Amino acid sequence: MTDHPAVTQVDALAAELLAEAGTHHSRRASRTLVTGTSQRATLIALSEGAELAEHDSPPAATLFVVTGTVRLHTHDDGAILAAGQLTSVPSERHGLIALTDAAVLLTVALR
Repeated sequence: MTDHPAVTQVDALAAELLAEAGTHHSRRASRTLVTGTSQRATLIALSEGAELAEHDSPPAATLFVVTGTVRLHTHDDGAILAAGQLTSVPSERHGLIALTDAAVLLTVALR
């Protein structure tokens, strides 16, 4: 059993995490909202210019932009995503950079 809430007000939590991100050296903050045997959903807030360096891809994942604008990129390609947009996470190594203060909801399928 986890201590995650059954229901989360994502937009309110995004604002809270963005404020928190501004106080961290990494300029980001996150909170896992759902954890199960087959999936995980994490809200990630990034101050403008903050990034998640290139990393390996999970088996399957989606990225939903709650607020702001981000650039999701691989070694060869990239896409700019704005609030309200959803995409699948590339199956190859990828990274994310906040073009403005932004919050994204990452949903990952677990092995």
